[in-house]
Amino acid sequence: MSLFTGKTLLITGGTGSFGNAVLNGFLNTDIGEIRIFSRDEKKQDDMRHDFQARMPEVADKIKFYIGDVRDLASVKNAMHGVDYIFHAAALKQVPSCEFFPLEAVKTNVIGTDNVLTAAIDEGVKAVICLSTDKAAYPVNAMGTSKAMMEKVIVAKSRTVSPEKTKICCTRYGNVMCSRGSVIPLWIDQIKSGKPITITEPEMTRFIMSLEEAVDLVIFAFQNGESGDIMVQKAPACTIRVLAQAVKELFQSEDEIKVIGIRHGEKMYETLLTNEECSHAVDMGNFYRVPCDKRGLNYDKYFKEGDTERTKLTEFNSNNTQLLTVEQVKEKLLTLQYIRDEVAAWNESKQ
Repeated sequence: MSLFTGKTLLITGGTGSFGNAVLNGFLNTDIGEIRIFSRDEKKQDDMRHDFQARMPEVADKIKFYIGDVRDLASVKNAMHGVDYIFHAAALKQVPSCEFFPLEAVKTNVIGTDNVLTAAIDEGVKAVICLSTDKAAYPVNAMGTSKAMMEKVIVAKSRTVSPEKTKICCTRYGNVMCSRGSVIPLWIDQIKSGKPITITEPEMTRFIMSLEEAVDLVIFAFQNGESGDIMVQKAPACTIRVLAQAVKELFQSEDEIKVIGIRHGEKMYETLLTNEECSHAVDMGNFYRVPCDKRGLNYDKYFKEGDTERTKLTEFNSNNTQLLTVEQVKEKLLTLQYIRDEVAAWNESKQ
């Protein structure tokens, strides 16, 4: 953690699953201060008490700021003296964004612009923004707003020297057991003896842990150049396989009930588009999509064109590694949340 020694890190939307994962991983290091910026005072109070109880010797490194990324003044108020930012604040629920698309725009697009504007004004050294696979070939309001967020990030990176403020973006798939995700819902349904509800059995989704999401952000922080979009090569599975894995871990006899696709859902998600493949860089476990550095003077490209294209193809949740039920169970059991829930469930059955 030498890069963060004595530094001040700001996490927008910091009371969410990602913010909690960063705190759990960073607090015991030599980082100087972690600022949690969000608009929900109840979640901040819960987080404050949780870390004071679990990690009292380092909990004073956490500072809480009430504010909203939609409000530039409140964002600036939290940024004095900040070295780095992980921008995680967002509206993420696909159905709710379908019904309130302008709210998604206000938070995901305008809010991101506010964070980047304030960061540049305050001389923040690096900003890593969190995006989603739904931004690639978007069909719903959440994905469309995240796609526009990515455009804002890349455009903003062109306006400031990377030596002053580096701006990068990470794009990843479904994070297992994150707040509002489907696995905790299924566990609650099993506990209540209700059917396990799935939308479409053959729908595929990328899956990764919160720790892997944090690893991707750290990788972008260390290896990304300003304007980059960084993508992790995540595995995927069908919704049927994921539900069956959860069912078997909890030794449930409940039926799996198909309820149909919700508003704005896709059959599969994409992490790297065909268009991005033309210039993407394969970095082993990651793809790097560099910023297009050309200006608006396209006339010169008739004379100085470049026809080279990277030999990559679209990376989506249908053509990545598809995990079996046993592989998904193994991956789920790497999560402390799942281990705790399974242990508690088994104990309750004795």
